[in-house]
Amino acid sequence: YTILSKVHSDRNVYPSAGVLFVHVLEREYFKGEFPPYPKPGEISNDPITFNTNLMGYPDRPGWLRYIQRTPYSDGVLYGSPTVENVGKPTIIEITAYNRRTFETARHNLIINIMSAEDFPLPYQAEFFIRNMNVEEMLASEVLGDFLGAVKNVWQPERLNAINITSALDRGGRVPLPINDMKEGVYVMVGADVPFSSCLREVENPQNQLRCSQEMQPVITCDKKFRTQFHIDWCKISLVDNTKQVSTFQEVIRGEGILPDGGEYKPPSDTLKSRDYYSDFLITLAVPSAIALVLFLILAYIMCCRREGVEKRNMQTPDIQLVHHSAIQKSTKELRDMSKNREIAWPLSTLPVFHPVTGEIVPALHTDSYDNTSMPLMQTQQ
Repeated sequence: YTILSKVHSDRNVYPSAGVLFVHVLEREYFKGEFPPYPKPGEISNDPITFNTNLMGYPDRPGWLRYIQRTPYSDGVLYGSPTVENVGKPTIIEITAYNRRTFETARHNLIINIMSAEDFPLPYQAEFFIRNMNVEEMLASEVLGDFLGAVKNVWQPERLNAINITSALDRGGRVPLPINDMKEGVYVMVGADVPFSSCLREVENPQNQLRCSQEMQPVITCDKKFRTQFHIDWCKISLVDNTKQVSTFQEVIRGEGILPDGGEYKPPSDTLKSRDYYSDFLITLAVPSAIALVLFLILAYIMCCRREGVEKRNMQTPDIQLVHHSAIQKSTKELRDMSKNREIAWPLSTLPVFHPVTGEIVPALHTDSYDNTSMPLMQTQQ
């Protein structure tokens, strides 16, 4: 196959810092760049996948995510731009791959991040929606319905979606493929007015107790979301940025804190040579010498200090040697006698059939056996 590459014209977008940015990579936009099916009139439905990366780098910026479930669905770029990138154009290279013809089409997406200082959103709430996947929530109509429900409960003048994160990115587990289970998605929104009483109900002691017992709290405005969105109220997060909490803490030096030693001064590049001869003597030579001395002492004791049988007999009285010799002779005589005596075998141990011919062997034997011996069983008489 010949892999071709076609470059589209650049596209400029202007998101605001701190506000959710969503850009859909439509498959229909790239289908015209790929040749149709061989049969005329047949609808082209080639599998198309996308690869996105920051120009000059292998991956995207940290705030930008990408998702595409299947090659037959559109890809989505989403994320919340940061204030550090304001005024710096971010060029994203988008490459579309046709999995049928192995052709590629490419164009650049220029993201011009605008400042959002004129529209501060100090009050931020993060909701966890259990019955949604991230690509479903990124759809404009679904996200609009959710913001409408939040606005109905919160009643702010300005309300914006700040960020959307899949539950899998927060350490969640992949759901089982049963009962149409969803991964879950976190949605953070911001407003310019304090939180409503309905949202504050989560902080009640009764609801906190129910959450600790893995029970859903009782929220009065839950019915306004329940028709379309199943919210886990135990995982809601309310952040009030108007309360500036000082994070500076004075360091109280105690026994566990080392004194300030100043700036770190690394060692110089030219290091002096070190003599390891003394270390060698201490670690190897001295233990080896001690082991050798102990070995020689043990060899002298085991080999050169043996008395022998003759010296032992010379130091032993004659009467003890005579007694010892008599005991050895008697023991040998008893052993020889025990080997030569004949004892009748018990009838229970004799075979009934001949092991070779298979003939029946009589139970009672001739005079070669002791007739006075009592059989083990009375029935053998």
